Amino acid sequence: MRYSRKITIINITPPKIEDVNHDLQYFGTSLGLFGLRDKDRSCYRVFVELLKAAKMKAGLTSDELAFCLDLSRGTVVHHLNKLMDAGICIRSRGRYFLREDNLQVVVEELKKDLDENMKNLMHVAKEIDQWMGI
Repeated sequence: MRYSRKITIINITPPKIEDVNHDLQYFGTSLGLFGLRDKDRSCYRVFVELLKAAKMKAGLTSDELAFCLDLSRGTVVHHLNKLMDAGICIRSRGRYFLREDNLQVVVEELKKDLDENMKNLMHVAKEIDQWMGI
């Protein structure tokens, strides 16, 4: 099943400090999720809540996230859509879940998505090269 619509990879240096918050920030920033415009780190906070819920094998509604993070529902939905577009989370029965049970499996699934996209690009590139006589 295809989840990702937009895969962004930003090559940044991993944190040198062993700290879960630095690691989470690196993870999300590397996937283009946490940008400079997110001044109150709301996307990061939504992401962390989804991780906590995944640990308990639970999903959260946008209203639950908005309430516990003291954010507007619109802000939460915006970030949830961003996380879904990136293939990090899914929506099922009105609740949002991490795409898989843990982040390592999420990354493995993203890699499969990326590999499939690269395979398709390679095929099209070959056809273009042939058409151009290159």
